[in-house]
Amino acid sequence: MDWSETLLKDLTEAPGVPGQEDEVARVMERYLKPIAELSYDRLGSLIAKKKGGKDTPKVMIAGHMDEVGFMVKEVTKDGYVKFLPLGGWWGHVALSQRMRIYTKKGPVLGVTGAKPPHILPEEERKKVLDIKDMFIDVGVVKGGDGFKKLGITPGDPIVPDSSFTVLANKRMYLAKALDNRFGCAGVVEVLQRFTKIPHPNTLYGVGSVQEEVGCRGAATAANTIQPDVALILDVGIAQDTPGMEPDKSEKMGGGVTILAYDGGMIPSKKLLDLTIETCEKEKIKYHLAAMEKGTTDGAKVHVSHSGVPTIALGAPTRYIHTHQAMLLRDDYDAAVKLVVALVKKLDAKMVSGLYK
Repeated sequence: MDWSETLLKDLTEAPGVPGQEDEVARVMERYLKPIAELSYDRLGSLIAKKKGGKDTPKVMIAGHMDEVGFMVKEVTKDGYVKFLPLGGWWGHVALSQRMRIYTKKGPVLGVTGAKPPHILPEEERKKVLDIKDMFIDVGVVKGGDGFKKLGITPGDPIVPDSSFTVLANKRMYLAKALDNRFGCAGVVEVLQRFTKIPHPNTLYGVGSVQEEVGCRGAATAANTIQPDVALILDVGIAQDTPGMEPDKSEKMGGGVTILAYDGGMIPSKKLLDLTIETCEKEKIKYHLAAMEKGTTDGAKVHVSHSGVPTIALGAPTRYIHTHQAMLLRDDYDAAVKLVVALVKKLDAKMVSGLYK
């Protein structure tokens, strides 16, 4: 594996549901500590400051650390674990999957279960199973005393059991949590690039918390930093699999995704134009997309303090919010290249022009 693959492997395999992102933060710390000044806001978002040629403008580059997962709700008297979703889950993709429950005593492996379809009435078979009707089976036989020894309690985080894999196409990666360890990796890699090249600003690389439950860490991090401009790194939704509309632009290999609209933010038009112009000048493959449902951390950042010109950038990713998402390295590289090119341009004069 090369450096970027190792970075993505380390980040995606770390457990980090909303409110429990410590392991992800430790991975980012390990990569960032030698090159940046690290701190945290009071909600837990990691902030890596890297001073360039000038103290200002302050350029915030953010990727959220949390992944969609679950939390223990209760344990039945027979030793089955009932759980709550943290982030958006579709019932079909959560069933019959391996899960790790992270207890004070260590991780416990289990599998999500429900009533077998063989005994369901015909109408119930046709419905998407609700999370509340599922449970996690950790292999304890009714009447045994083994369950108490596991130490599973309400509030324990539950994370999909999945490892980072390079597919037969060596440029294609399969992993959990690419939403949004893609963004975390991008933050680390961009700051790493600027250890060798100058930048006319001060960079703030952010690993935000609790994006999947309301972009909460983005709000506290932005109010801590008070950035002059913000670049949000988050995955796009690839629409190139069977059954999709043929004219959709978000396809694997489409390059960096530039959101011209997201459900919680209309991006700065001047920053959008600058981003497109930069792609064309640097010959970076890109496509414009609109995310009508859902949003990114930009929703909270762009309305922080007196307002921040903000744009969301990503890469087309298949099967997000499941145990196994898929990302093409070429699209990741395009996103990193674009952010590096933008940072080089964002001097005081350029950023001042975004406000007028």
